[in-house]
Amino acid sequence: MSLIPVSDLIEKLRERGVRSVALQFPAGLARQAPGTAAALREAGFWVIVSGDPCYGACDLALDALACADVLVHFGHAPVEERPDVLYEPVRFDFDVNALEKALPLLTARRIGLVTTVQHVHLLGAMTAFLREHGVEAVVAPGDGRTPSPGQVLGCNFAAARATGADEILFVGTGVFHPVGIRLATRARVVALDPYTREAQEVDADRLVRRRAAVMEKARGAASIGIIVSTKSGQQRVDLARRLVALSDKAVLVAMREVSPAEMLDLGFGAYVNTACPRLAYDDQVRFPVPVLTPPEFEILCRARAWDDYAIDEYLAP
Repeated sequence: MSLIPVSDLIEKLRERGVRSVALQFPAGLARQAPGTAAALREAGFWVIVSGDPCYGACDLALDALACADVLVHFGHAPVEERPDVLYEPVRFDFDVNALEKALPLLTARRIGLVTTVQHVHLLGAMTAFLREHGVEAVVAPGDGRTPSPGQVLGCNFAAARATGADEILFVGTGVFHPVGIRLATRARVVALDPYTREAQEVDADRLVRRRAAVMEKARGAASIGIIVSTKSGQQRVDLARRLVALSDKAVLVAMREVSPAEMLDLGFGAYVNTACPRLAYDDQVRFPVPVLTPPEFEILCRARAWDDYAIDEYLAP
């Protein structure tokens, strides 16, 4: 079954007058590539599909774009606007009555409400459902990296902070987003998976304890590589330079893919990741040495207090 509205896409491409198209899919949509490419070829376009991994709108397939007039990036809202990139978010529906499973866990009558880009089109219906059950849901705008009100990313929780609420309901799959919201806002967070209909209060303490252990392992490293990404949407060069200045053990390391094999070959005793913030949290088990976030490295260098531990976020300038 196709999740891509190809007829709408064809119309947009014809309006732009393009002849050749590069397509980029994240892992969850990659199997849509053959059917989408075939439909576009039948419509008269020359098509190339990017086969590289894709982790978000910050990770554009610019190499594939070099072979085409325009890049169509599926599944995410834009974090950087480019005239040669067309962003095509993909909507996923669910029955908003699933929110009834979260109601017993909500302790406030006024809460913040956030979700991921796949579900932002349902925020109006979710807000109405909660209102019918005596709960006022605040949906707030984020920043330039989250263009839709109520939208959060794994690296940006501005829309959650902007609600100003002491309790926040996150609707979506997985626990990383709600744990990030908890650390970013210090609010009480309830997470609801709208498909399994499982609701839970989120506890970030386990993640913090795990990260504290990684920091201790990094403390004795004789050399530290400060990773700066070469991906256009993940480059935080100023941050990386500031971190290098905190330690005479630190050296800038440019990477496109933050790879365990490359880390092993380079031989640094620890790394600090300024690329995709989720890498240090999600992939530490894959890495041969400790990989810290910028706030964690600041704590290690005594430039930040432990009480001020924060999740790494990529915020708009």
